Amino acid sequence: MADEFADPLVGRIVAFLRQVGVPVEVASLDHETFLPGVAVAGGGLRVDPARLAWPGDLLHEAGHVAVGDPDRRDESVSDDPGEEMAALAWSFAAATHLGLDPSVPFHEGGYRGGGKALAEMFSQGGYVGVPMLAMWGLTHEPHRAKALGAPPFPHMLAWRRS
Repeated sequence: MADEFADPLVGRIVAFLRQVGVPVEVASLDHETFLPGVAVAGGGLRVDPARLAWPGDLLHEAGHVAVGDPDRRDESVSDDPGEEMAALAWSFAAATHLGLDPSVPFHEGGYRGGGKALAEMFSQGGYVGVPMLAMWGLTHEPHRAKALGAPPFPHMLAWRRS
């Protein structure tokens, strides 16, 4: 359960991730990880609450799991630029769904200092990565959604690529 996390924001994010099918387990991560306190492994996330620096990192790493090629999801995070952009968009959609400010996933400590710019870009409708999410059937791009009479991104039709 998400109550194993003392930080209520982390618990809320973890509960959401588990609900949408992204496995999350508590683990002691004594080795260095790409982002402090979180690692992608076995098609899910391993989280060390004592080392997790930014709760929003859970959304971005979960985005990699969710949008990763289902045939390789259990291996590791892909270095595919399309999947990286899609993970950015996914994390914004997840934050929006949870009612969180975009600065949660796009915080000051991430993206080589570009977190604020990403938060602003998504908040102003600059949806990098959305075409990939739409191609995989996870959302509708705004212009297509209008024609379909459907809710546009950041509304998600599904949370995991299948």
